[in-house]
Amino acid sequence: MIRLGLVVLVFVVAGCGALRDAFSAHAEVAGVAAGQTLTVDHLAHLVGPAQRIPIRPDVLTGVANVYLDYAVFATELGRGRDLHDSALVLAAQWPMAAQLKWERYHDQLIATRGKLTPAQADSAFEAGSVRLFQHILFRIPASAVPMVEQQKQKQATAVLMQAAAKRGFNFAQLARRYSEDPGSKTKGGYLPATPRGQFVPAFDSAAWTLPPGAMTAVVRTPFGFHIIRRPPLAEVRDSFRVDLENARSAQMDSLYLDSLATRRQLKIESDAPARVRQAVPQIATARSDGRTLATYTGGTFQVKDLARWLLALDPNDVRGISTASDAQLNQFLKVLAQREMLLTEVDRAGVRLKPGDWQRLRAEHDSGVARLEGLLGVSPQLLKDSAATQAARVQVAMAHVDRYLDQAVTQNRAPFYPVPPFLASALRQGQPWSLNEAGIARATESAQAIRAADTTARGAPSTGLKRAPGPPPTDPESGGRPVPR
Repeated sequence: MIRLGLVVLVFVVAGCGALRDAFSAHAEVAGVAAGQTLTVDHLAHLVGPAQRIPIRPDVLTGVANVYLDYAVFATELGRGRDLHDSALVLAAQWPMAAQLKWERYHDQLIATRGKLTPAQADSAFEAGSVRLFQHILFRIPASAVPMVEQQKQKQATAVLMQAAAKRGFNFAQLARRYSEDPGSKTKGGYLPATPRGQFVPAFDSAAWTLPPGAMTAVVRTPFGFHIIRRPPLAEVRDSFRVDLENARSAQMDSLYLDSLATRRQLKIESDAPARVRQAVPQIATARSDGRTLATYTGGTFQVKDLARWLLALDPNDVRGISTASDAQLNQFLKVLAQREMLLTEVDRAGVRLKPGDWQRLRAEHDSGVARLEGLLGVSPQLLKDSAATQAARVQVAMAHVDRYLDQAVTQNRAPFYPVPPFLASALRQGQPWSLNEAGIARATESAQAIRAADTTARGAPSTGLKRAPGPPPTDPESGGRPVPR
């Protein structure tokens, strides 16, 4: 199954609204949101005393983003907005909602493809072009000394003797007890069924000599020492068929996406890699950038679409994107554009979320809102009880924001947790929200001055030397005058 891998990036890439000229006449303002103002002085005093935080414009921009997102959240709480309505849940949980919709659509695709029969799976096992193995790994670090390697080999040999004594029928039990491969240890050492060539050569060569039910001797690979077994069909009939189904589904998914790109004439623009490199460090402004990265029949993939996906994808999937080659970036854009087209296909098919899907979305959303309220120490009921007017309730909520961010950013006494970016984006809709680059620059200079003054006030580092007790020593040759210390 295709996975969208939708997770959130960190606060320094959170979005913002219009920049540059909006504050040319307001040099003391770093940003505004929902009627709340972040002053240059406030931002500087948030970061300046926080010794662990580097003072750079991009860092202060990130802190300003977080502050303004919390300002919007608190203001909406103070105004009495229902933060649990369905439209907000769907917008704030877009990554999960997109994943769930794809899964429902994928279920429909699978239903049209048909499933392998048990006889077909058994036949594939007998043919042997795809095989399933178990292994027990005794891991050897790259820096291990020869003595460690010898001990590991001795341990592997002893476990092999235990397995051989039972003709391999205790292999899963031994794997759970001794294997140092976390991916297969809890599964009894079972690896997914694969065609030849999917493992490192030493493992592959040894494994593919095995008839069903047989085991290798101890095999050395770059990972360490392995004992490899090929289970017989009767032992793995069901799991082998599931693996075949998954492999078949993944292959057909790939063909489906490629056919979608071909049918809709997907084309990556020649200057797209350069625009990607420009957008990544400026993801805030990229979220409103309408320049085209790719075209296809019926639509375009723009820089702002890239920004949305970068906020949704697992950071591990996009690490190093700024230094990737043009070819790698073109492939990356092709994948994202295919996902965009895929979601369009899902919507055209009229795919609806199931009640269980909505429960998951609401549970995730409600948990996130509850966490934000808990960090701020505020709730709709508390605000209602604290003040009679909407303006006063907003003021109370903002006081909680200031106290929390002082504890989390400046004092490092509370957990730092930004407003999740898709919730922040949803709350910003229709709200005035912008940063002032000139104000950020002034706040950076002011924070540097605060940091320098704070360091000076705390004094120079101690040398560890102490003054000797008693009066200064005297020099007999100088008539008993004290010796300078």
